[in-house]
Amino acid sequence: MAADFCHINTELERVSGADLLHIDVMDGSYVPNISFGPPVIAAVRRCSQLPLDIHLMVQNPERHLATFAAFKPEFLTVHYEATVHLQRTLSKIRELGIKAGVALNPHTPLDGLKYVLSDLDLILIMTVNPGYGGQEFIPAMYDKIRECRDMVGDLPIELQVDGGVGLANAAELAEAGVTNFVAGTAIFQADNPNCYMDEMRACWRKG
Repeated sequence: MAADFCHINTELERVSGADLLHIDVMDGSYVPNISFGPPVIAAVRRCSQLPLDIHLMVQNPERHLATFAAFKPEFLTVHYEATVHLQRTLSKIRELGIKAGVALNPHTPLDGLKYVLSDLDLILIMTVNPGYGGQEFIPAMYDKIRECRDMVGDLPIELQVDGGVGLANAAELAEAGVTNFVAGTAIFQADNPNCYMDEMRACWRKG
């Protein structure tokens, strides 16, 4: 979402050292913004061989799982608040051969996750209110991240954060238990995005 779509091929080359390409799909209903859909993702897929991490910020995401699973992403993440039958939705993602993720908005408590941990491969803690890039990190999310790390324990579940993430807070986030960082504005605005990501990895190792 933070890339310059007038030069998408060049932009993807600038982040060729990333581990994943995080794709924010917004429907203008679940979140106030509209981003893009399958045609743009297909173009991204043609321009880069990096694994995709598709984040569905859409109402009733269960209606669209097969469409986005067709891109063979590494992860397909839905919002806790956007689907009525979360366990069924997560199971369907796995049935499609994709790792299943769930995202929680800043105000959403962690309690309900304990009933679906066995269906999860990734938990995304939103550290801003979703819908727009370039927002500031919400400091209260540090405690939420630590609580989530304790809940996950030794289970093989990635703990991802998205929103206001960069070099300024990467080390503290790693110390809190984050294993997967999503950064958009910070990376694409860097003079050398690949070097910036290497610095973030160094912060994670120290954390």
